[in-house]
Amino acid sequence: MSAASVSSAPVASSPVPALFVSHGAPLFAVEAGTTGPALAHWGQGLRTRFPGLRGVVVMSPHWMARTPQVMTGSAPATWHDFGGFPPALYELQYPAPGAPALAQEVLGLLQAAGIAAQGDAARPFDHGAWVPLMHLFPQANVPVVQVALPVDAGPAEVYAMGAALRGLRAQGVLVLGSGSMTHNLREFFGGGHEPAPYVLEFSRWIESAVERGDLRALLDYRSQAPHAQRAHPTEDHFLPIFFALGAAGEAWEAEYLSREVMYGMLAMDAFALGAPASAAA
Repeated sequence: MSAASVSSAPVASSPVPALFVSHGAPLFAVEAGTTGPALAHWGQGLRTRFPGLRGVVVMSPHWMARTPQVMTGSAPATWHDFGGFPPALYELQYPAPGAPALAQEVLGLLQAAGIAAQGDAARPFDHGAWVPLMHLFPQANVPVVQVALPVDAGPAEVYAMGAALRGLRAQGVLVLGSGSMTHNLREFFGGGHEPAPYVLEFSRWIESAVERGDLRALLDYRSQAPHAQRAHPTEDHFLPIFFALGAAGEAWEAEYLSREVMYGMLAMDAFALGAPASAAA
């Protein structure tokens, strides 16, 4: 299906914001902290503003593939892709429907942008997708399409993937990057109750760059942000932020939903990126 097929979808009165969420540890599904209620409140407000919400396109670092992949199944399973947690966690299900037609639109847009994406009809929801979605849309009645994070991608490549899907926002689609603002699991079991200073310094540097729309600095965060290597020994959990930034466009207005820190080292930042007030007027 070509990218032009997206034009057949209804056009929203204003684009749906792009969204970045930190999905934290799998326990976030049952230990919501303050971030879970914040996501629930935002999701409820989104459904009110966009009653015709067509679906969600989400990128999670827990689906990494050699080449870009797109979930095309109609009824994705809930995958408990973790071990060693309380039994109640493995009983949770997130039975949101897939969206094969939307998936084909996503494939067409990526391919039109020169990104050689392929469909995967058997892919289940990993916890990077279903855990935050349980808070955002607890009734599991919004169709979801998941997109894989290419293993060799960096910030610019992931940004390009989000940018290719930017037009979907005007078609009533939420483009969601699910990752983690900080993600040094070597410090997980040693984490205290108070946020580690480096976690706050890194997170607030990112917030400042997001608030001022400094895309150049964000793309070069590895060199410019304080404690970037410690906050992210590997980039995979930070890269979905660029999926959201790409979908947001060249200018945005940021709405921060959460600045919570769990276990002393997992920053749970979440923010929405909408059109600036001047553009929306």
